Amino acid sequence: MNATLSSSVLPQTKLCRSKLYVLDQKVYGLSSHTRSHLYVPRHSYSSKCTFQASIGLSSSSADKRNGILGESCHSDPFGKRNPVGQTVCSVGVCTYDGTTVESPLHAMEEKVGVLLLNLGGPETLNDVQPFLFNLFADPDIIRLPRLFQFLQRPLAQLISVLRAPKSKEGYAAIGGGSPLRKITDEQAHALQMALEAKGMPVNVYVGMRYWYPFTEEAVRQIKKDAITRLVVLPLYPQFSISTTGSSIRVLQHIFREDAYLSRLPVSIINSWYQREGYIKSMADLIEKELNNFAEPKEVMIFFSAHGVPVSYVEDAGDPYRDQMEECISFIMQELKARGIDNEHTLAYQSRVGPVQWLKPYTDEVLVELGQKGVRSLLAVPVSFVSEHIETLEEIDMEYRELALESGIKSWGRVPALGVTSSFITDLADAVIEALPSATAISPSRSISEVVDDDPVRYVIKMFFGSILAFFLLLSPKMIKAFRNHLT
Repeated sequence: MNATLSSSVLPQTKLCRSKLYVLDQKVYGLSSHTRSHLYVPRHSYSSKCTFQASIGLSSSSADKRNGILGESCHSDPFGKRNPVGQTVCSVGVCTYDGTTVESPLHAMEEKVGVLLLNLGGPETLNDVQPFLFNLFADPDIIRLPRLFQFLQRPLAQLISVLRAPKSKEGYAAIGGGSPLRKITDEQAHALQMALEAKGMPVNVYVGMRYWYPFTEEAVRQIKKDAITRLVVLPLYPQFSISTTGSSIRVLQHIFREDAYLSRLPVSIINSWYQREGYIKSMADLIEKELNNFAEPKEVMIFFSAHGVPVSYVEDAGDPYRDQMEECISFIMQELKARGIDNEHTLAYQSRVGPVQWLKPYTDEVLVELGQKGVRSLLAVPVSFVSEHIETLEEIDMEYRELALESGIKSWGRVPALGVTSSFITDLADAVIEALPSATAISPSRSISEVVDDDPVRYVIKMFFGSILAFFLLLSPKMIKAFRNHLT
């Protein structure tokens, strides 16, 4: 179950009302049933319509370059490295090139499970620092050179201690904890009801990456419930190494280490930003919020997406930026088809650390828009489907205040999709479409596991890494941080 991406973006491929997926020198078209749920702009049902090809998941030397292989970030018995496998994608649905499980049974005669994956969040202020540790201990969040990867956890401890006070202030401002678990549970229940209404009884599970209930807990329950076919649905519309990729990497290890799970037919919905139901649901929310302004046509539609380091895109082949831009294009085309032709822009929020992140930055663009005379602005959190600290505190408080200080007079914000009925219905359709392609996982070892067996590499890594760790531990900032943490 390999979640790594090919190292570069595939070239543009023209295909009317469809999308081609190029994987291991093969081209896969979409079935008419699946294709009907892709968003196609109303004015482009001609031979000129163009979609960007999907990034295929592959098991090649790209795995090593992309840095997705690594260790689970939090203390858990499933925290080892993940092996490599082959993958085939169709409309963002990824299945694994293992042993195909032939079954004449219909879904209703099997025990079907759906696993929702999400980030997770601290539920109390006391949870903030350990949550941050889990976050920064993830090698897909802080990507260290292989030589220094054993420093991942000490470095995560340092960063979490330094950032905890400011993060606690943010969570305190929204009620003392993240609402993400509650909202995700509500989405899971709504999805289960939607699937049952379509004649497909399922068990829906929630697995969080950095806080309870961890993905490992959900998988243990899936095994206990004897699920016979599983669809994995990350609640991230666009794929990124740091979100969907990281969560899938955890699943890779868990499933390959377990004899029962390694035979379980699994299908992953890799991304779903291009689905018609999602695009129209977003357009519905935007249209509704625009009508709350005195002059709706004068409002700037401001899409704010979570950022990622530029190196993820340029060096590791992360398709996140391309998918985000395509997503915005689809939403605006849907709005235009409804007679809404407002100006819009896209910016990226939530950057941390000294590295360069995707630009333009949300805070800088807000200031520029105010200086240019924009007076009405509607913020759209496009990469989030649930309310959490980055919508409730960062956008609603920090960015709103900055916008008003910069000269913007009228501010609005589109709510996250949550349990919007059209959105949930579309997710249910996505699950149904993905289910027939579920395939068992074949065991193999990862490139990183083979490399780490080299004793010479291990000695060199420990020697130079220990020197670096020594200087880190004696740094004044580190000493001060832990002194404050203990007092």
